Amino acid sequence: MDGSSKVTKMIKTIPARATGRKAATAALLLGASAALAGCVGGVASNRTLYSEHQPVVSRTNYVFDVMTSAQGIAIGEQSRLAGWWEAMDISYGDKVSVDTSSIGPAARADLMALADRQGIILAESAPVTEGQAGPGVARVVVTRSTAAVENCPMWTDKTDFNPNNATSDGFGCAVNANFAAMIANPEDLLAGQKGTGETVVMSSTKAIDSYRQQAPTGEGGLPSVSTQQGGGS
Repeated sequence: MDGSSKVTKMIKTIPARATGRKAATAALLLGASAALAGCVGGVASNRTLYSEHQPVVSRTNYVFDVMTSAQGIAIGEQSRLAGWWEAMDISYGDKVSVDTSSIGPAARADLMALADRQGIILAESAPVTEGQAGPGVARVVVTRSTAAVENCPMWTDKTDFNPNNATSDGFGCAVNANFAAMIANPEDLLAGQKGTGETVVMSSTKAIDSYRQQAPTGEGGLPSVSTQQGGGS
């Protein structure tokens, strides 16, 4: 009985030692993984589905000064301005404006006529630019906006250790970067397009009304077809 009890006691102490070793090993691994996560770039903290990487709209003003006179704008100056517009490759989204505060009515008329020939719509007001145009100088401004997502792609979280159940640091980079690259007018990201107030409901329902007003194809009855065929002997 004494030997049996001694054996039993020895068997009971073995699981206790194994459990202690496992707990120490787990604590050591957990501490090592936390330390490793801190060394390789930190832990993601954004626990929402809202991306921290949003398109940023940048605006640049390009300036061109045109000499005018009381009689208007000389042909040479008009050619220079037309060439500059062509070199700028003005497209949808670009805003073209002219500071006409220092020129006469004849020069204004020449500028409007030149813009009409080039297919350019001049804005009513010009933005504030560096310096000031002198007397008799028309300052033409082309405002161009671009959209881009900064700091993308981002690969700062180089570990799968994610105790916050957060999205990755680069979450939203691909979608928002493509969105910024595809938008025709980056200014729409800031203010959007204003409606004209006109409705297109009546024009959009014309096809539906035409379909409904058509008479059914079988309304006149089925055509009579003879099943008898004539032939010669």
